[in-house]
Amino acid sequence: MIDAVGNPQTLLLLGGTSEIALATAAAYAGRRPLRVILAARPSARRDAAELTLRELGATVESVDFDARATDTHPKAIEQCFVGGDVDVSLVAFGLLGDQEQAWTDVSAAVALAETNYVGAVSVGVLLAERLQAQGHGSIVALSTVAAERPRRSNFVYGSTKAGLDAFYTGLTEALRPAGIHVAVVRPGFVRSRMTEGMDAAPLATTPEAVAQVILDVVRNKKEQAWAPAPLRAVMSTLRHIPRPIFRRLPV
Repeated sequence: MIDAVGNPQTLLLLGGTSEIALATAAAYAGRRPLRVILAARPSARRDAAELTLRELGATVESVDFDARATDTHPKAIEQCFVGGDVDVSLVAFGLLGDQEQAWTDVSAAVALAETNYVGAVSVGVLLAERLQAQGHGSIVALSTVAAERPRRSNFVYGSTKAGLDAFYTGLTEALRPAGIHVAVVRPGFVRSRMTEGMDAAPLATTPEAVAQVILDVVRNKKEQAWAPAPLRAVMSTLRHIPRPIFRRLPV
């Protein structure tokens, strides 16, 4: 169960090698005994993540998980709950991809859509069923500010995350009567492996800073958050700028 100050006993990381996911687990580790379930494809990165979290004092279990293999999701989610209730589930997997390839190559576009949207919806449905059965828990889904106003430079990625964002926003309302908390977190540019080599956007942040936002939404039962927080005002303005003006902006 989540304690009075928002710390979980068990944390599920779907996308267990995500830098934001691991920063979130590291932030929780040490606050109280923590069990972490790393759901990700077997890899050296997953092995390294296991070792790092164990060194931080967490108990770690790994479950094989492939976001695009939706037919395997029921079994994978079932394995995540074999050891007992899950207090916080973080939906952290995703692809950025080559955006110019993504709108000119069918297979690249489909890979983004299947990972970022279809896979996220699949696990969202399964988590909803599990959390309703156990009667408590939080789901935090990682969206992006790119989901709020598509740009020429990343509109395929943004469109897939817009679908995820809408789904989990709706899931917030659907699960509210059952006492299940769902939150959508919208980071801006995060300095990480995914953005390595790219020019940082204004208000760029780090995985550790996004992790603190996630801890805050769980602790305070918030339903939406931007990382960093000033992006909310920025995106609110950008969302309403007419297209002819928006396309001239250096965003």
